[in-house]
Amino acid sequence: MTATDEKLSELEKEVERYRRASEDALQQLDWCIGYFHGSGKKGIARALSDNRSHIRKHLLQRSEQPVPTQRSGAADE
Repeated sequence: MTATDEKLSELEKEVERYRRASEDALQQLDWCIGYFHGSGKKGIARALSDNRSHIRKHLLQRSEQPVPTQRSGAADE
């Protein structure tokens, strides 16, 4: 393995580590959104949901996913 191959492998491992960390953080944020929504603090849940959407779209360059506050519809409000 050449030095370039080793460096590339090291960078790929680092990218994977950051990807896993971002997915874990989004899962924690999902939990928080669900918790606040279930606690009747829908304004906080909505704000966190907006932040989550921004992170997915603009930082991770991924499509949006529905979160508990989006799936439940307006009937809960």
